[in-house]
Amino acid sequence: MEDARIIELYWQRDEGAIQETDTKYGAFCQRIAMNILSSFEDCEECVSDTYGRCWDTMPPQRPVSLRAYVGAIVRNLSISRYRSLRAQKRYNGAEVLLSELEDCVPAPDSVQRTAEVRELSELISRWLWSLGEESRALFIRRYWNGDSVKNLAQELGMQPNALTKRLLRLRESLRAYLESEGVAV
Repeated sequence: MEDARIIELYWQRDEGAIQETDTKYGAFCQRIAMNILSSFEDCEECVSDTYGRCWDTMPPQRPVSLRAYVGAIVRNLSISRYRSLRAQKRYNGAEVLLSELEDCVPAPDSVQRTAEVRELSELISRWLWSLGEESRALFIRRYWNGDSVKNLAQELGMQPNALTKRLLRLRESLRAYLESEGVAV
């Protein structure tokens, strides 16, 4: 079913919208949640909560891209769950992803001093669009979807060490770009 039709089902308060969302984007949502949480039970709960959040926010929201909308929701819910579980010292699954980016993205208190969060996200978007399609997809798959280096390297036919170096160069490029735009990293 087309995204516009699924969104219309949400607006009509038709519960079939949830089933259609699950059919079309369930595996996508599970992959994002699993990459962050590394726990099937927590993953399933976040995906289920994602559908509930879609139900609660449409209307008034009418997303342009349903895939991006549900992806952002499941990612945010998964990160929140990860932080909650981390506080309970149960997981370290997303620790590597977050630590890899900490050197090129400012801390929240620095962001507030240098620019609004929206401005920072616009700068990152501009930087992403300046990359080639493959580099942009690689960065998004690694740092947004949380795909593992091993899986990405295998898909790209690269050695994991070579991919790690490429990701490092991308992070360094992001850092340099943000600094050139006046963002204190």
